[in-house]
Parts: sequence; structure tokens; C-alpha cells
Amino acid sequence: MSAEQLSKLVDSVRVAASRVCPPEETAALVSAALQAHLPSRDILTPEQLAGDPDGYVQHVLHVEPDGLFSVVALVWRPGQVTPIHDHLCWCVVGVVDGVESEVRYEVTEREGNVFLSRAEVTENPTGSVCGIAPPGDIHEVRNAGTATAVSIHIYGADISRVGSSIRRRYHLPVLVG
Repeated sequence: MSAEQLSKLVDSVRVAASRVCPPEETAALVSAALQAHLPSRDILTPEQLAGDPDGYVQHVLHVEPDGLFSVVALVWRPGQVTPIHDHLCWCVVGVVDGVESEVRYEVTEREGNVFLSRAEVTENPTGSVCGIAPPGDIHEVRNAGTATAVSIHIYGADISRVGSSIRRRYHLPVLVG
């Protein structure tokens, strides 16, 4: 793992995340920090880069001592996907290698029934960075490429303590069209 790459990223995120502002502004500040210090895939060991055929794998790279943020690498084999979910906190993602597709959803009500409707679909190639913050952060992410994808996720929470930034999973029908 490239300790220097991680150290520069953590230092930059620490400055951005320490500012007192609304979550969406923090996500924007941390996005800029990640864009400026997006590491290469050699931040992970060859064993970590192998992924897992059963699902995407999370590797915790850093947790700030006071729990302010965590830096996590996700390794996705082709076709692997998250459940539709939202988050406990702001979240920033940078694609280190490969292509990830993100579908954002909105909760919709029709005739007393609740559904999810697609609000936006984005392809995120290597080098792209985006951030989200609750509320309005319902989404699903997948490896849209034919090779393993690697992304860096920075969460405004202590992932070593909470285990995941996922607040809830959505099992609502998705409206098409």
C-alpha cells in the first residue's frame, strides 16, 4: 500500500471535513480534497485487489481517531452491485480504476402506493469523483465494466465502529418509464 498517497489524502480530507458546515457542503469540500489526491490502485495490496466472487469487498484504510471520517477502498468484480440504499452521513467516492454506474432514486407516491423512481443515472469512469449527503441520497452503485473496479469512499463516520455507512436498504418497487 502506498502510505504516502494515503497520508496526503487523509491530511487533505482532515482539513476539509473539520470545517463546520452542512453535510452537502462538507461532501463538496471532501470531493475537492479527494479529486486533488485521488490515489492509484497501488494503494491496495495484490490480495486486496483480487476482490471476491461473492460480492464487492470493503477495505478500511483509515479511520480518523475522533471518528470524524473514514477512508475505505471498495473492490468490485464485473457486475457486482450494492443494494438500493441511503447513508448515515455524507459520502464521497472517487473511481481509481474501472467504471462504476450510479443510479439515484427518489421516493414517489401514486394512488396511495410508494415506489422508487429513477432520478439520475451516471457513469463514473476512472478519475471521476462525486459526493452525496442525506437526505436525497438514495442510490445503487455497480461495476459497469468488464474488469475489476476499485473506488475510494470517504464517509463522515467511523466505519470501524458502525461497520457500514448504509442507513437503510430500500425494497420498494421501481417505477419504469
